[in-house]
Amino acid sequence: MDIFSGESKMKVKLLVRNPDDYLRETKRDIHKLPRNYDPALHPLETPREYTRAMNAVKLERVFALPFIGSLDGHRDGLTCLGKHPDHLSWLYSGACDGELKLWDVAKRKIVYTVQAHDGFIRAMAFSQETSSLYTVGDDKLIKQWKAQELDGSDLKAPINTIVTRGMLTGISHHRSKPVMATCGEACNLWEHSRAQPIKTFQWGVDSLQSIKFNQVEENIIAACGSDRSIILYDMRESVPVRKVVLKMRSNALCWNPMEAFIFTVANEDYNLYTFDMRNFANPINVHKDHVSAVIDIDYSPTGKEFVSASYDKTIRLYNSRQAHSRDIYHTSRMQRLTCAAWSLDDRFVYSGSDEMNIRIWKARAAEKLGVVKPREKTALRVNAKLVEKFAHHPAIKRIHRHRHVPSHVYNSRNELRNSRIAARRKEFNVRTHTKRQLPIIPEKAKVIVSEQ
Repeated sequence: MDIFSGESKMKVKLLVRNPDDYLRETKRDIHKLPRNYDPALHPLETPREYTRAMNAVKLERVFALPFIGSLDGHRDGLTCLGKHPDHLSWLYSGACDGELKLWDVAKRKIVYTVQAHDGFIRAMAFSQETSSLYTVGDDKLIKQWKAQELDGSDLKAPINTIVTRGMLTGISHHRSKPVMATCGEACNLWEHSRAQPIKTFQWGVDSLQSIKFNQVEENIIAACGSDRSIILYDMRESVPVRKVVLKMRSNALCWNPMEAFIFTVANEDYNLYTFDMRNFANPINVHKDHVSAVIDIDYSPTGKEFVSASYDKTIRLYNSRQAHSRDIYHTSRMQRLTCAAWSLDDRFVYSGSDEMNIRIWKARAAEKLGVVKPREKTALRVNAKLVEKFAHHPAIKRIHRHRHVPSHVYNSRNELRNSRIAARRKEFNVRTHTKRQLPIIPEKAKVIVSEQ
């Protein structure tokens, strides 16, 4: 403001304050604090962040309580789990005695129970097109069940039954077409309206034990064979496309829901192998840490993580691009794992074991399940970023990675480590004392026996 009086001139500076910057809207709000983010005013920023990261990683381990509850009601061991694509809280489970149960996971109650098959229920798959559930069992039957009623009453009787020639061990449904694939003595393609397979694929294999449709490239099918092979089929072709034979048999297979060419198999040699179907010469990644055969695998809806169930009585959560698991879940009562599934909202993991229980776990062990306020959510995100920033510092890395494991897992892990070290030492000694040069085979390539 300029004030003129004759030739004199004076400047007056005014302070302008906006009450929104420093006043609370209501008495229940927290007081607003003015902050200057100039780095020159905060010379000890990194040490302070390190301390906050240390506190955050310690609190994460304090609040890491992954087990939520168990669903008890089966009278025999679990064989398979199925997730309803339209109802997040619905979970289907099949048992060794042929019993099919529908669970409301939110209430932890049985909605409906039906005797679906004589003998084992081997697998189940959903058709989003017809809102139907398909099951296969040891009685050589494919049964179609309606899955729409909220009380599960449409599970009273199957709406369609197909009698097959041989025993079936797996089933998978096409994402958009009325076509499903089954595996057993051969890979068969079926249409909803026909009682005979429309196409049969065979490639010199005694039997297949797991089959899955690709969810992105919808016409591609992958299956695990009893001769240690992994076979790729294209439903538009009349013969199988590719085949790779591993050193040991694969028990289960799962496609990455977000990446068209990537799938992971659970193997008998305690590892999981991630392949790119365009190149079977080497697996992309070898996921280690289990100490017994891996029985089942399922990807998260984001495709960034997957869960594996093993015969060593533990389930492990893996980042799809990392070789070692980020978490391990176990309880003293949980026995051999037979199946695992990742919920469609990416928050929970289900596991089924042969002591007749389904267990519900958090996908992230320290996650809060209740209502999270915006400030708390922001603080959790900041803490996660700080832990990520200092993840390679020894003290933080040790706390972040440490997990208590059962004694049998701990002892087996040490035995396996010693055997690997001995094999590596033997290979080094052979190379050192042999005149002719031996070919150097990468670790990832050692698992591949042949490719066709």
